[in-house]
Amino acid sequence: MNGSPRLDPRLPAGPIDTAWQRCRENLPLISPSRKQRLRILVVGSGLAGASAAASLAEQGYRVQVVTYHDSPRRAHSVAAQGGINAARNYANDGDSVERLFRDTVKGGDFRAREAGCHRLAEISGAIIDQCVAQGVPFAREYGGTLANRSFGGALVSRTFYARGQTGQQLLYGAYQAMLRQVATGRVELLCRRDMLDLIVHDGVARGVVCRHQTTGALEVLSADAVLLATGGYSNVYYLSTNALKSNATAIWQAHRRGACFANPCFTQIHPTCIPSGDAHQSKLTLMSESLRNDGRIWLPLRPDDDRPAAAIPEAERDYFLERQYPTYGNLVPRDLASRRARELCLEGRGVGPGGRSVYLDLAEAFDRDGATAIEARYGNLLEMYERITGDNPRTTPMRIYPAPHYTMGGLWVDYHLMSSVPGLFVLGEANFSEHGANRLGASALMQGLADGYFIAPATVTAWLAGRPGEELPTDHPACREALAAVQGRITALGSSGGTQPVDLFHRRLGHLMIEACGISRRGDRLTEALTALEDLRQCFLSDVRVPEQGGVLDGELEKALRLEDFFGLADLMLRDALERQESCGAHFREEHQTAEGEALRDDDRFAHIAAWEHRAGQTPVRHTEPLVYERVRPTQRNYR
Repeated sequence: MNGSPRLDPRLPAGPIDTAWQRCRENLPLISPSRKQRLRILVVGSGLAGASAAASLAEQGYRVQVVTYHDSPRRAHSVAAQGGINAARNYANDGDSVERLFRDTVKGGDFRAREAGCHRLAEISGAIIDQCVAQGVPFAREYGGTLANRSFGGALVSRTFYARGQTGQQLLYGAYQAMLRQVATGRVELLCRRDMLDLIVHDGVARGVVCRHQTTGALEVLSADAVLLATGGYSNVYYLSTNALKSNATAIWQAHRRGACFANPCFTQIHPTCIPSGDAHQSKLTLMSESLRNDGRIWLPLRPDDDRPAAAIPEAERDYFLERQYPTYGNLVPRDLASRRARELCLEGRGVGPGGRSVYLDLAEAFDRDGATAIEARYGNLLEMYERITGDNPRTTPMRIYPAPHYTMGGLWVDYHLMSSVPGLFVLGEANFSEHGANRLGASALMQGLADGYFIAPATVTAWLAGRPGEELPTDHPACREALAAVQGRITALGSSGGTQPVDLFHRRLGHLMIEACGISRRGDRLTEALTALEDLRQCFLSDVRVPEQGGVLDGELEKALRLEDFFGLADLMLRDALERQESCGAHFREEHQTAEGEALRDDDRFAHIAAWEHRAGQTPVRHTEPLVYERVRPTQRNYR
């Protein structure tokens, strides 16, 4: 890309209360007959991708959906447990669009756009209506009304849920809507494909290069617009709550082709995960944050207290979140809960093997509400915990510990969800979104569906309305160049002649990143990690072993390609964390904290979105988009 990217967020002028309505009503439209001749490529089949594909096909576009799964139903959205936020005030506890908007801005520690946060809160209610109409089996009260529960960072109950399977049920709703369009012939599903490059012609995104996992063949797919909905990048830490195959290749290759990457260091550590067992464990398991509604988090008051939990009397227990944050208690935002748990474990007060756990205790809830009610809320979560750990959480407190989970960073997008590469739209967790420096619990599903069902169908149409719609042949020079670049990467990895497996390097990368750029960061550790990262990357390139599989189900090659991209992203994360010399949300620089140990923002220097431009063979360039707050005055976050 020539010159500096133009980071125009295209925010609507005027009051934000009506900004989205005014924007939508003034967007150009396309006639139904012309839509039938336009092709849209959606990469990713999770909530954002499936809902966008279904909605755009419903309008009449020809849509291709690329997924590396054998079925779109296996997308990682299926793993989301706790719920989806919406400002409906069903609990009659004072909730409103305005309150959800303010909680989102504050929860992100004032590092997100006001207009985007308000739009998300506005759309939230319509998402629930859409999903109910699709048959999503949300929990209901005895009288038939939809039930709500609370999540971290809020003092109201606004989270709709389907036991501990909310993501699965929402994905099935979007999936069946997409399959309806498959049946009409407007959606073509392309399963078992890995996107490995973005095709850019005349500065505009026009397609992708994919590798067919079962044959090894490289394919060129062209379109009039490309939508990336490929999720987050927490697997850069190796151990995370993400699915094993979750990766950053699609967004990283788009970044290399000119799409700016925003706030890559904003990564979230989830406070309620099952602790890792050994060094060779492949992933971590999430225990829904919804358990913090009824579970009390505590540790023994005395360090190195190895008595069973039941043998420790109430007077010798430290309900540390309730003690430190009496207003929010166990429902403080994730960054605070994770940081406090880690601090106490490092002080020697943790429980379980290695002292790397805290208790999440449901005993009081069972006594108060009864086993039937608690099983109805969390039954499958309790079963999951028991199967994995062998402990019965109905009689013994759960042991939990923070783990990498969600990434607030992602490709930079404007208000229309378009990246700095025209024609490339980015949805869901793949973009940097409205979550700022810390996502509120139960807001990920809300954002993915808002992007897919309501925003992209309007803004993609507006983009296409001004385009000629000329087909890009697959033998075009831009396609051939991208194809050759992918083939070159595959050849280089396959001919390295190394001796070490891919997973060895991934584990080392994960350990380096979690220590230097995990729950807390410090300038000297980040600087040292940049050097260590480059050494590890060079070792990977020279000594990785990628056995020849003849192109058929070549899992080691897939992992090697993804890990190569994780190395590039890790470098950018460390640079971004080093440059942001403040603490905000989940980005906690130890040099910048209050006397009480809370995050200390620097609004004079860092009230902006950091967007990084890739420069091949050179140091990336950091650009900024200023954040202006007119509705919510930035203040020190206080959950006490």
